Amino acid sequence: MTHRDIVTHRDIVVAGASAGGVEALRSMVAELPDDFPASMLIVLHLPRHSPSALPAILGRATTLPVSAAVHGEPLCPGHVYVAPPDRHLLVIDGHIGLSRGPDENGHRPAVDPLFRSAALVGGPRVIGVVLSGSRDDGAAGLAAITRRGGLAVVQDPEDALHASMPRAALERVEAARVVPAAEIGPLLGAAVREPVESGGPDVDHTLVAEVAMSAFDPSSAEDVFEPAGYGCPTCGGSLFLVDGEGVPRYRCRIGHAWSPDSLLEEQAAAGDGALWVALRALEERASLGRRMAARTVGSAASSRRYQMMADDAERAAAEIRRLIAQWSGAEAGAPGRSVRPNQLRPDQLRPDQLRPNQISS
Repeated sequence: MTHRDIVTHRDIVVAGASAGGVEALRSMVAELPDDFPASMLIVLHLPRHSPSALPAILGRATTLPVSAAVHGEPLCPGHVYVAPPDRHLLVIDGHIGLSRGPDENGHRPAVDPLFRSAALVGGPRVIGVVLSGSRDDGAAGLAAITRRGGLAVVQDPEDALHASMPRAALERVEAARVVPAAEIGPLLGAAVREPVESGGPDVDHTLVAEVAMSAFDPSSAEDVFEPAGYGCPTCGGSLFLVDGEGVPRYRCRIGHAWSPDSLLEEQAAAGDGALWVALRALEERASLGRRMAARTVGSAASSRRYQMMADDAERAAAEIRRLIAQWSGAEAGAPGRSVRPNQLRPDQLRPDQLRPNQISS
């Protein structure tokens, strides 16, 4: 009998949620059986410096023990572990790992690092669950779980308060089981008892490298991936392309990670901020020019030069105001305005729609 022929059961469940996820998580854990034989690890995107009440909230919804995850703690069957603020939650050799590794899509804790670490360690023994949330967090990690032979479960987008995360997950993992949040608990209760082979497909180097970066190992994206030509919104460093089976992702040298949706939104925010800075500088220049023109009473030539400077700045400021208004109109989907790149559907996003070095400059 080979290692892959050894029959086991699914004993690691990882779940991720963002906006609207608290209610979905409560509905899920409330329906878990009292004799649930697997460990469950949960990431909910949280404000970085705020305490989390999620363990207490979920603890009131289930008879299973629920606690904030502690670094080095062994995984226990029938226990629910919740990621604390400002730490990635990882599965490391049957134990919990907490890491201050680089953000993913601007989050720490983030869903994808947990999913990837579980896929690396558990293979077919893992179940990944994606719940309500914005953007596309969790989709790449769920795909990693299924590539290693694990099971994917996704909250029905029609049942989610924010459907972006479930929809993105379904675009990446078509074979996922799709049910409302209240039905996920019973589904998990049955799925963890289904026999599976313990081995699973071979681990690829990309998965190993990304888990190492999330664990804050001294790994560099430069050593693994090809340059992408864009700048990291977090640190300004060069981004490298992580080929995600037709859906690109990006990591900088030190490991900050971005999906196309998140990178486009961050670039849009940077562009919006740059326009406001430019408007402020031009209006200050126009004001100073007018003031100097009024005070230069002894030289008509100098007065005209200052006034021309002020006029040029005012015309440029008017153009910037027009661009800001157009940008805002497009963002709101106003009639007659073009759609901003970050408003495109995920299936419309292409790498060439990202503006090279917008942020690193």
